[in-house]
Order: sequence, then C-alpha cells, then structure tokens
Amino acid sequence: MKRYYDLGLLILRVAFGLLMLHHGFPKLMRFIGGEMTLVGDPIGLSGFITSILVLLAEVVAPVLIIIGLQTRISAVISGITMAVAAFVVHGHDPIQKKELALLYLAGFVAIALMGPGRFSVDRN
Repeated sequence: MKRYYDLGLLILRVAFGLLMLHHGFPKLMRFIGGEMTLVGDPIGLSGFITSILVLLAEVVAPVLIIIGLQTRISAVISGITMAVAAFVVHGHDPIQKKELALLYLAGFVAIALMGPGRFSVDRN
C-alpha cells in the first residue's frame, strides 16, 4: 500500500511541477530578455519584486518540487502565489477565471501536507 502512496505523490509532484513550469518558463525567458516587470503589482511590493517572487514560485519552486528537494516549503511558495492569483488578482472575477489558480492551489496544498514521498531527494 505504501508503495502506491509514494508513487501517487511522485505523479502529483511531477504533474503539478511541470504544469507550473509551463506557466513560469515563458516568464523566465521574457525576464532574461530584459523585461523586468512580468506581472502586475497586486500586493503593493513593486512590479519588479513581484516578478522575482513569481519567477521563484513558477520556476524555481516547481523544479524543487519535481525532484523532491525542499518540497514542502516549495509547495507553500507556489501555493501562496496561486492564492494571490485566485483571491487577489481574480478576486472579483467569476469562478471560471480563477478555477485554474484554485486547482493549482489545491494541488500544492496537498503536496505541502503530504510531503515528497519516498521517490524524492528528501525521501520523507
């Protein structure tokens, strides 16, 4: 039974990590190309700082989640970003606009709660 649990965690980590990278990689390429403000400033930190935080949550954290290194904290970082996207950026939008952010949030909360599993660098 435990074997399937760990396999399920691996699938969850890799799927959510790769899907989040799909959103973060184009932002990283734009940032490397010189665009310093990738997103708005929904929480008042400045567009540049918010962009750095988004890159951390959509590029660095997903890579760590995929390999299972510092998985819980990385999932929390990505989850916070998705909470801001769902409740601040799309706070007044209909559910269809915030649905994807909410799905990501649920996945990252699950990963943060369950940990990386046996098939990871952390091996929790």
